[in-house]
Amino acid sequence: MINLDALREIQGSIPDSVKLVAVSKTKPVEDILEAYKLGIRDFGENRVQELVEKSAALPSDIKWHAIGHIQRNKAKLVTPISHLIHAVDSKRLFDSIAKNIEQTTDVLIQIHIAEEDSKHGFTIQELHEAINSELLIHPHVRIRGLMGMATFTDDYSRVANEFRGLRELFDELRPTMGEDFDVLSMGMSGDWKIAVDEGSTLIRVGSAIFGSR
Repeated sequence: MINLDALREIQGSIPDSVKLVAVSKTKPVEDILEAYKLGIRDFGENRVQELVEKSAALPSDIKWHAIGHIQRNKAKLVTPISHLIHAVDSKRLFDSIAKNIEQTTDVLIQIHIAEEDSKHGFTIQELHEAINSELLIHPHVRIRGLMGMATFTDDYSRVANEFRGLRELFDELRPTMGEDFDVLSMGMSGDWKIAVDEGSTLIRVGSAIFGSR
């Protein structure tokens, strides 16, 4: 069931330059349809099987965002149905996405900005090395920007600093990555307000809209 008040608050609080992706993982088709009828068109899923099943069952104009860690052997399932793949967290996954695709696939490079080892992503040094060595280039993979998840903590200043560092990296890379490099995905239900303040262009909000899982 949609928390309509929370949804309207979020929509009314973010500027037009920030896209809202409603994270619908574990939620039934009925809940997604309810959000769809309220005008939401961007939905995020972090499990490949759910993404595949829901994309087949729901309206074709939905823009599906693959937001979770993707096993390389499942990349071929994700690429045909994803509007944007958020979590390209290694060169090996980039290569798996690039393999045997003919249509252009939009992706974000995930950067490890949190203090938690459980989160995935390139380090800043690894990303610079990959870019300088031209290892992240493929005619059918379009890098649209960066994604990062902050440390899970109540420490506002730490979260803000982590998001700020990612925005600074994004700003540093943008002049050399082309005009399509325009997405900075950071901020979830617990920290989206901080992310927007620090320059996010896309927030991924689930429990604040759909309730706890």
